[in-house]
Amino acid sequence: MADVSANGQAGQPQLVLQKIYVKDVSYEAPNAPQIFQEVGETEMQPQVQLNLGQKSTDMGNDLYEVVLSLTLTCTLGERTAYLAEVHQAGVFGIAGFSEDDLAGILNSYCPNLLFPYARQLLSSLVLEGGFPPFLLQPINFDALYAEQQRRILSGSAVPTLNS
Repeated sequence: MADVSANGQAGQPQLVLQKIYVKDVSYEAPNAPQIFQEVGETEMQPQVQLNLGQKSTDMGNDLYEVVLSLTLTCTLGERTAYLAEVHQAGVFGIAGFSEDDLAGILNSYCPNLLFPYARQLLSSLVLEGGFPPFLLQPINFDALYAEQQRRILSGSAVPTLNS
């Protein structure tokens, strides 16, 4: 963000969204088409597991890439119905914040901003894969980050935002 100092606001905190993009997408239905029949015939309920991850990278010049990863696995008994994974990313210009504020921005604000894009893409993948829509509920990244910080302070967790 070289223009921050050029416009005389170097001391002012700056947060600018530069770009939102899909970094990686994967979808597998390894047991299709047989699994479609099993879903309708069996009384077993599909089991769905969501794994959430977040990673930020300092790109230099007050630019940070934040990648929000959502992995959705649906199983029926021991068989995988589908596996969908989305890595939604953004480049953010962030300058003039304290280290604590920067950490909060990278681990809470940025994932909150990326989440609706990732949720929509994940939902589309599942639907296009021939399965009933998956409605992913909102995620409170502020609470996840606060819990992560609490665990770090108590010494019971490694400093990552994975759940």
